[in-house]
Amino acid sequence: MKKIFFCITLLAFMLCSLSVNAQEQTAPKKVYNEEINPLEQIDQAIVQAQAEGKFVICQVGGNWCPWCLRFADYITNDSTINSVIEQNFVYIHVNYHPRKAGEVGKALMKRLNNAGRFGFPVFVVLDEQGNILHIQDSSFLEEGQSYNQEKVLRFFKNWTPKAVRE
Repeated sequence: MKKIFFCITLLAFMLCSLSVNAQEQTAPKKVYNEEINPLEQIDQAIVQAQAEGKFVICQVGGNWCPWCLRFADYITNDSTINSVIEQNFVYIHVNYHPRKAGEVGKALMKRLNNAGRFGFPVFVVLDEQGNILHIQDSSFLEEGQSYNQEKVLRFFKNWTPKAVRE
């Protein structure tokens, strides 16, 4: 009886280990730097956008948010979307956790016109001066357990510097 119990326990342990390893291998890469000041990160992106003639897109969320990581992975793996982003935007992942916001988080939400009200991820488009042009609720870009390429492309293309200035 003890041998049977031992075998069952060992088998259950092995299955759990395989499941954890499979999840680790398929989990999206963490893209939010939790160590940097998000306000300074935005300021640096604005300076870069000015130098390159681009706008800034702040993908606000965190490594705690599966949809945030899923979107980051999605745009990285879609060459068409990635190309539009690279040509037109300084794209940054702005770390924010609503339950751990603190004073910096409160200042961040104030600066971004309380963008967190739309949920996460949320996208804030800034011009090269740092003015908010648009806040995009990501739920309108979703499809099933992923994102819709046509909707995502439409969002990015509608907020390029060229599209806004024409």
